[in-house]
Amino acid sequence: MATVRAFVPPLQSRRAEICRTAAQIFHDRGYDATSVSDIARTLGITKAGLYHYFESKEALLFEITAYGLDRVRDEVIVPARALRDPEARLRQLVIRHASIATQGRGAITQLVDEVRALPPPARKRVEERMRAYFDLVRGTLVELRSAGRLRDVDPTVATFSLIGTILWLPRWFRQNGRLSREQVANEIANIALGGLLRPRRRTVRRQRLKASRR
Repeated sequence: MATVRAFVPPLQSRRAEICRTAAQIFHDRGYDATSVSDIARTLGITKAGLYHYFESKEALLFEITAYGLDRVRDEVIVPARALRDPEARLRQLVIRHASIATQGRGAITQLVDEVRALPPPARKRVEERMRAYFDLVRGTLVELRSAGRLRDVDPTVATFSLIGTILWLPRWFRQNGRLSREQVANEIANIALGGLLRPRRRTVRRQRLKASRR
């Protein structure tokens, strides 16, 4: 049976194609080293044709970054916030974010270093959304510290380190490598939680039970 594909309006479809292509070029060459002509040439259109969809390179960067943040919100933040247990929440934050970062289109969500190139109003909007994600991760670590589960580490430093580890993934992960995306995401979660959390201790009841059997 033939697969029925959802209809996508031509304008929306073309904008998405431009975003994917530009994101990959920005990822490979860097934003500053990429010109509008480079993007248009790769797409097989003229600069005028590209400007029909985006008024500037900055507008294109903003849409790419907003798309990446939308994915992080929908696929990472929203599901994680539904988890009341901070350890389970932290694990899901790491696994879900790492999974996005290692997807074939991961470049589209990895342009945080280029935010500085945006005009101040757009940069402020992006930074506010990035801050919301940072605060969720840090808040989760603070919960774990209050519960006596976090090692003797600073939550802010730990948050920067954890997010930085995930954002570095696209630089070394290979789609056809020895480990799958899922395996890598779980490995990173195991390493992160193993380094940040104290080993679970037996409850007093279990300790007393063990002592009574001696």
